[in-house]
Amino acid sequence: MDNRAAGTDRLRTVNLAITGASGAQYGLRLMQCLVAADCRVQVMISRAAQVVIATETDLRLPGSTEGAQTVLANYCGADPGQILVFGREDWFAPPASGSGEKAPLVICPCSTGTLSALATGASNNLIERAGDVALKERRQLILVPREAPYSEVHLENMLRLTRMGAVIMPASPGFYHRPQCIEDLIDFLVARLLDHLGLPQDLMPRWGEDRIRTKLS
Repeated sequence: MDNRAAGTDRLRTVNLAITGASGAQYGLRLMQCLVAADCRVQVMISRAAQVVIATETDLRLPGSTEGAQTVLANYCGADPGQILVFGREDWFAPPASGSGEKAPLVICPCSTGTLSALATGASNNLIERAGDVALKERRQLILVPREAPYSEVHLENMLRLTRMGAVIMPASPGFYHRPQCIEDLIDFLVARLLDHLGLPQDLMPRWGEDRIRTKLS
């Protein structure tokens, strides 16, 4: 699918932040799917996320944004310029300002520390500032926390952010599609994220599709 912005030759942009919660695979798989959907992905990765990625996957990201951008582009099979990686204090990056390109932001996974920062309006790094911009500009903001159990503070922060307009989508895959491997569980959540972003996906059938086919046959 040629997913270009209406009336332009530009690819649709999605901002993707990966923070230090467990579940780096969700963010990396989402990045692959966004590239496959012909999106430009503007990527922000926290220091803790780099540690988690190295711990949970075989991917090794260089410390420089240029090096990380090259590795992620190769990992996702992206075209030149389709993945852009911005540094943690790059205040001139598009997601840092409301006058930048209007684009959804997905923080996947989202650490509870990032939840707290967003709920209280902190902007100590580019990820937090991008979330603050998304909230103040009323842009789509999807947060994927991965923690268990949640404390009262975590729950209060999620409630506060929901009331601000964010969508809280915990990394809680379902099982009704009868997953056969870990990748199936990851794809369950990523499919839901793509649905919320209004992007096509064939990772898993939507609920009720089999029923419709039965009625039409």
